[in-house]
Amino acid sequence: QYGLVFDAGSTHTALYIYRWPADKENGTGIVSQVESCTVNGPGISSYADNPAGAGASLKPCLDKAMTIIPADQQQETPTYLGATAGMRLLRQQNSTKAEQVFAEVTKAIRKYPVDFRGAQILEGNEEGSFGWITVNYLLEMLIKHSFTGEWTHPPVEDAVGALDLGGASTQITFLPGTTTEDSKTRVLLRLYGTNYSIYTHSYLCYGERQALNRLLASLHQDNPPSQQISHPCYPKGYQENVTTAELYNSPCVTTPSTPSPAQVLTVTGMGDPAACRTAIQKLFNFTCGANRTCGFNGVYQPPVRGQFFAFSGFYYSLHFLNLTGDQSLSSVNDTLWKFCTRNWKKLQKEFPTVNRTHLRDSCAASSYVLTLLLQGYKFSHKTWLNIRFRRQVSNVDVGWTLGYMLNLTNMIPSETPQAVVGLPKTNWVAATVLLAIILILIFCLLTAICYQKNYSGYESL
Repeated sequence: QYGLVFDAGSTHTALYIYRWPADKENGTGIVSQVESCTVNGPGISSYADNPAGAGASLKPCLDKAMTIIPADQQQETPTYLGATAGMRLLRQQNSTKAEQVFAEVTKAIRKYPVDFRGAQILEGNEEGSFGWITVNYLLEMLIKHSFTGEWTHPPVEDAVGALDLGGASTQITFLPGTTTEDSKTRVLLRLYGTNYSIYTHSYLCYGERQALNRLLASLHQDNPPSQQISHPCYPKGYQENVTTAELYNSPCVTTPSTPSPAQVLTVTGMGDPAACRTAIQKLFNFTCGANRTCGFNGVYQPPVRGQFFAFSGFYYSLHFLNLTGDQSLSSVNDTLWKFCTRNWKKLQKEFPTVNRTHLRDSCAASSYVLTLLLQGYKFSHKTWLNIRFRRQVSNVDVGWTLGYMLNLTNMIPSETPQAVVGLPKTNWVAATVLLAIILILIFCLLTAICYQKNYSGYESL
């Protein structure tokens, strides 16, 4: 059996094709990722003024899926589209345009012979929870099949935390070990007959793309009369022009109280890692109220505990600098510092095939990731070693989509799966005797038929 899930993120859309054996265990499949397909173009929220383009962009990946899923199973293939922070922002800006985009993607998917079950916007705590389910499901932290054929439950406290970084939002989800004080950050899950009370929170506008947009706007507002922006995170020698319209076109970017007329701004790179981190820290409010632990911006967060898996933007930002190999924090800081001081020409020679924008943003993105994890989520030099930066687990892409599909298709049962057991010995004996009797009766019947034919022949003779 197959299932399709579109991850409609803020910067891009991807289609994931999953498969599981028909003989599921108490309704739960042993799910594996068959294929993934990245949709060309930006996220569907970028098509606010061209909704039909959002639907058309999905066609190549749907065509690919139809070549993978057998024709006789396509109509029974559950298909979902889940949109995250990009569409959350568009819904805030203009709910009518958000509905038009959804209408077009729905129309496009319904042209294919699949069981389309709708497009929806995931709330932040749903995105965090589904990502946590995905990671722990793949790591067999929720349920594990033993060599004896029985299903076993690892201890609840062994479950790992999940850190997700998208283009417009970031999520932290883990088992707190204590009672969560703020009910808004508590999610209760019942998976395979076991209860989990997890802490989860999503910070909108703190995804990587929106954070870097806000950083550039903040640098401009520090010196508003000037048409020059000195960017400490951009490589020394880099220069580009941006318009104020481009700078302030996101709902995440605070527009100045006295906006300047439309103008062209010149952005110049400084290659100053210390000033870069200082500028990034201004995007956060790290103070907490009295007698309260928090992440940032006053949001309640218990102290981090246990192992964590960091994926999506956390992985990609540090992987570019080869920093996802469980290095110490000191090593990560040293490597990043050296990278951020290189000039633009040398970087282009060293990475000739890397996208210009990606190369320009690498210092800023990696510095932002470190600030978010250390000062935002309150990891320390010691707990840093508990973070594993991964793109995949068991050859499956880590994200919220698998947990989302498991939840929507009810493949995670509410009760403990029963182990497959053989028939008791007495049942086997009874079945064997019954089979022997049936065989004897068949033999007698065939003998009687043959005798009757022979007897009829003798009489005629």
